[in-house]
Amino acid sequence: MSPMADNVSEMAPFSPTQIRTLLSGVGVRQIRLACGLVLFTYLVSHFLNHALGNISLDALAEGIHYHTLFWQFLPVAIILYTAALLHSGLGIWALYQRRQFSWRTVELLQLLLGLSIPVLIATHIVGARLGQTLFAHEKFYPQELYAFWVARPLMAWQMSAVVIIAWVHGCIGLHFWLRMKAFYATLAPYLLAAAVLLPTLALLGFYQGGQSVIADSEDADWRARNLTPRQVGTAAEQNTLETITNDFLMGYLGLLGLILLARGARLLVERRGGMIALSYGNGRTIRVPKGLSVLEASLRYNVPHASVCGGRARCSTCRIRIIGDCGGLPEPSQRESFVLARVGTNDPSIRLACQLRPTADLSFFQLFLPSTSTANAHASNPTRIGQEQYLVSLFVDMRGSTRLAEKMLPFDTVFVVNRFLAAVAQAVIESGGRPNQFVGDGMLALFGLATNAQSACRQALKAAALIARNVDEVNQFLSHDLREPIGFGIGIHGGEVIVGDIGYRDHMVFTALGDAVNVAARLQEMTKTLSCQAIVSEEVRVTAGLSEGDLPKQEVTIRGRAEPMVVRVVADARTLSAQVESHSAVAA
Repeated sequence: MSPMADNVSEMAPFSPTQIRTLLSGVGVRQIRLACGLVLFTYLVSHFLNHALGNISLDALAEGIHYHTLFWQFLPVAIILYTAALLHSGLGIWALYQRRQFSWRTVELLQLLLGLSIPVLIATHIVGARLGQTLFAHEKFYPQELYAFWVARPLMAWQMSAVVIIAWVHGCIGLHFWLRMKAFYATLAPYLLAAAVLLPTLALLGFYQGGQSVIADSEDADWRARNLTPRQVGTAAEQNTLETITNDFLMGYLGLLGLILLARGARLLVERRGGMIALSYGNGRTIRVPKGLSVLEASLRYNVPHASVCGGRARCSTCRIRIIGDCGGLPEPSQRESFVLARVGTNDPSIRLACQLRPTADLSFFQLFLPSTSTANAHASNPTRIGQEQYLVSLFVDMRGSTRLAEKMLPFDTVFVVNRFLAAVAQAVIESGGRPNQFVGDGMLALFGLATNAQSACRQALKAAALIARNVDEVNQFLSHDLREPIGFGIGIHGGEVIVGDIGYRDHMVFTALGDAVNVAARLQEMTKTLSCQAIVSEEVRVTAGLSEGDLPKQEVTIRGRAEPMVVRVVADARTLSAQVESHSAVAA
């Protein structure tokens, strides 16, 4: 293949398989989130325009020109209005679909704020947008500010409330979306500053513009120029718009009432349809109506159940394992299948409690026991409970420890293993990593907890070289007691993992879970069959910036993975240090 073809293939962003995988993870919540992001972007743009009122009315007029030029551009307008309709509709649908209200205060606040926005904003939207569409009104800031601050002063307070309510609603949604992202903890103070500053400037601009219009409106010439029928409409047109507003409000409030009635009717139907028993595998059994998800049942009846994302199918901490036959269970939804595939399980007995809605008696046990005594085990501190982050995992294992134990006294064996682990841990710490788990004569080390991906990969490679040198020193120190030198195997791989506290009560440990950790462990095991000291994944080699020809390339099959994986075989781990340093010097 030519170099040009290589470049084209590398530029291809997604394969058909990757696209199908990506689409399989899109559910109702993801669509609602995407629509919310579009509306939040519109809010930011509109608030920035309001803030220009702190300068002058002319600045407001200049800003609204570019604001409308962008948002009324037909493709953008279609996206905006579609997002508004979908976000509102899916929010109302979520109100109907959710079967329990054991929410935290912030979740209930977000719901109430979101439902109130259409009521508060209806008069403004109908008067401005429909007035332009139906009657070609040319309402801009002078006309709107006159209506709010002069003609109907109470509207100024209503619009100020809308600014705050819409902004708080959007910020809560962004918080729920970002709280498990690795960068959120770092950016949170800056985002909070922006979240306070922008609406404050917008409200001040709205007030300053209103005061300017109040002063100008006393001039008869200003009224003649800015309050013509072409701009604000005739009395008949205003009556028509007011009728449309009232009809919309009646319809919207009626729809909310129908939703509440439908919830009550569904509850009666579910109870008449029969009750089912959910057995938790620890002796606890509850009877619930058909139609509840397992997580909803746990929350309704105050049964502790882990769920970091709050039942949004964005994590897998609510996973359960079904006891007995699982053939009669409803098929996993597209979103549930996507999440289970992400955690590498195809076992039909493992399901997400937030997605599974059993129709018959069910026995199961939870795979992640909640660490709190309440049923709603949301993350009050997401950095410790669960956070997605790019890390490099380094697994190292001592070779021949079984033979060593057969030929040495038990305490001598413990001494040798401890010297080995001390040498390994020292190398990891000196390289910038963190020793995480000690399992027998092996150790898991994590890199990237406080640095970027490239630095983490280079630190892991340096650590592997330093481990080799430290183990050489241990072998030299114990040469009189060892019949053969201590050997070792290292596996290194990087990727997105979940980091957090795992365990029970006083026995919680901070660790990482995910496919990247599992692959590193498999690569460490593979060093035995390939007779080498270390195996580095292609992901780590590329991210670290090592050249293609630096390390021998090999394609291997990883247990638990359907497709082969490209790795780099390192016969002598000590050589890694020089390679990393040479490329670091070139980059510098």
